[in-house]
Amino acid sequence: MEQRFCQSCGMPLTEDVLGTNADGSKNEDYCMYCYKDGKFLQDCTMEEMIEHCAQLMEQREQCDACIDNAESRQKSTKGQFVGAVNEGLEKPITKEEYIGVMKTYFPQLKRWRKTLDVSNDEIMNVNPALAGIKELIAQMADKQPIAYISSVDQYGFPWTKAMLKPRKREGIKTFYFTTNTFSIRVAQYKANPKASIYFCDAKGFKGMMLRGTMEVLTDAASKEMIWREGDEQYYPGGVTDPNYCVLKFTATDGRFYSDFYPRSFVIE
Repeated sequence: MEQRFCQSCGMPLTEDVLGTNADGSKNEDYCMYCYKDGKFLQDCTMEEMIEHCAQLMEQREQCDACIDNAESRQKSTKGQFVGAVNEGLEKPITKEEYIGVMKTYFPQLKRWRKTLDVSNDEIMNVNPALAGIKELIAQMADKQPIAYISSVDQYGFPWTKAMLKPRKREGIKTFYFTTNTFSIRVAQYKANPKASIYFCDAKGFKGMMLRGTMEVLTDAASKEMIWREGDEQYYPGGVTDPNYCVLKFTATDGRFYSDFYPRSFVIE
């Protein structure tokens, strides 16, 4: 079975440590030390949770028999988990190294995952941490020679294909590709418009995924809009070739990975 982890503190989840919902049922996302009766037990920030776990890492494991109250027992149990981080390591990591790793891991947990509206310039300009996100998306779309597009088949499985980069884009929301009208990809998009596109900068260790919908355009205006000299080698009949069409991708949200840090965002 796939190992689950508390989406608040990161400790492994087993049936005996699951938190509870307001109706008393088990919660599948959080441990009993973070979540009880439908509420978080700690009113803290992600940074404070990381610091708390790092402090437990430095504490000696205590015997349950020596613990007088539930709060201390909670700290001891979680401390045993955090303290186990160094077990089996030839060179144990320090508290500072642990904090560094957790600053990368914790933003992926459900409780701390933040979604950014990269369309809101007011928020983008105020928060320095968000600076450059829109530019990064645009640069990757313009500079990477290959884009990967995905569709969904009739059985719900994803199909991914490498494509030449978009012929045109409108901001970071709309992208246009050329393809063959009679391809499997077009048939899948007509049946199910859900789609994603992915740009990868292998040398820079960066990745950008956008989710949204894909439209198949066959009208003359759309085909002429992105037609380029030399396209006859792909479509002998020219811009009116019936096997030439346009894919219009409209993004709704996405996720990027840069500088060893993932972040999700939405595009209004």
